[in-house]
Amino acid sequence: MATDDHVAGAGVSPDGNRWYGFGGGGLGYCICADLLQPRGMAGASRETDGTGIAGGEKPEKKYALIALFRTKHAEKIKDMTASHPRKLRLGVNIDHVATIRNARGGVHPSPLTAALQAEAAGADGITAHLREDRRHIQDEDMAAIKAGISVPLNFELAATSEMIAMALSVRPNAACIVPEKREEVTTEGGLAVIGHESRLADQLAPLKEAGIKLSLFIEANQADIDAAVSIGADIIELHTGRYCHDIAGRDSELVRLQNAARHAAAVGVECHAGHGLDYDTVSQIAAIPTIEELNIGHFLIGESVFCGLPEAIKKMRNLMETARRELQAEAV
Repeated sequence: MATDDHVAGAGVSPDGNRWYGFGGGGLGYCICADLLQPRGMAGASRETDGTGIAGGEKPEKKYALIALFRTKHAEKIKDMTASHPRKLRLGVNIDHVATIRNARGGVHPSPLTAALQAEAAGADGITAHLREDRRHIQDEDMAAIKAGISVPLNFELAATSEMIAMALSVRPNAACIVPEKREEVTTEGGLAVIGHESRLADQLAPLKEAGIKLSLFIEANQADIDAAVSIGADIIELHTGRYCHDIAGRDSELVRLQNAARHAAAVGVECHAGHGLDYDTVSQIAAIPTIEELNIGHFLIGESVFCGLPEAIKKMRNLMETARRELQAEAV
């Protein structure tokens, strides 16, 4: 689930312990940084350094505290989430419109035109990946898409200083950090977070401070989710590529995705999913109640060659909504 939790204030108690106050979703919470134990909301002061944490606490420390708050918050509502799943959003990735354009150069077809068509057809958001090698989306595409659409922009990028600077310039709704290799045809797996928490927390902190939601594209396992939450991720996106492409192992991979999405709800981080989804594979993923958004691109752009982008999107939305309605009917 998405939470609006934030650090409301910080101070030092008479016994010398540091306390951080949090608020979100109508709840108040106060966490002792030294004891790492939650206590009642007993008047935390507002003496902060502008980041919401007194004394300029290091990002990984701050986000570990927020992660603890989220866990306590999520325990109160996770059962309700399962029985009353939220509307499932569709994010449309328009990267491969740029792939076609770049095959000959020039300006046609336009990624912005595709984004506007997707929005008109019912997309809840637009995703675009600015790769370091600029193989499809270009810098000017990102700026034009952000300026032109009215739905949220999900900016996919590698964790490099150049790409983070670009995201800070564009100011998307969310920055989704993905692993990137120049020799790969497409993203091959989830981001390696475990063992890199301190570096990533420091590197990605400017995105959080700018008010950009931090999303991490990761594998569907509990340890990666916990690591993502510990560095301040607002969103995790589960890699569905193995589920889509490994037909023999699809059933076990579905269980892994279901368990991961359930754990994401338990620790209070918003859960998305994507990569390789098509008309044949989307329904079972859409039926996972704690997934809130699916990001789909390559298949929709390919299908649009035959039926047009709006029609391809409408059919995908219908499959997603049917799966979610059936889930809700089962919960009654």
